[in-house]
Amino acid sequence: MIVGTEWVIEAEGCDREKLRDEPILRGLFVRIIHDLGLKSIDSVWHKFEGEGGVTGMVALTESHLACHTYPEHGIATFNLYCCRTRPEWEWETTLKNALGAKTVRVTKFERGDDAGADLKSEISDLRSQTAGGDA
Repeated sequence: MIVGTEWVIEAEGCDREKLRDEPILRGLFVRIIHDLGLKSIDSVWHKFEGEGGVTGMVALTESHLACHTYPEHGIATFNLYCCRTRPEWEWETTLKNALGAKTVRVTKFERGDDAGADLKSEISDLRSQTAGGDA
């Protein structure tokens, strides 16, 4: 039984100033929530001092949406968990346009008993490859 879907997103090579710009990130969240038909319960945002980045989290009726930015590395990470099926979203195009990302990686996990078997198999395969097949 699948109980939800989780997306883990990494955007690299981003514009450092945009990664410090809380209103840009809040705007991204508004767009994600609107486009996917999600419902916000409440949010928490923190802008780190000086050259630091931004951390944001929105609690959703469907679960949560979070981001962490690292201007010093040009990286933004996002996590979206939904307990109901949602369509795919244009992470790559949107983050390239909004944050100037050079590369965007999206990893999708189906959560639950049925999905766990596939994930364990993928992890085992990766360990075997990393260990030169001896794992």
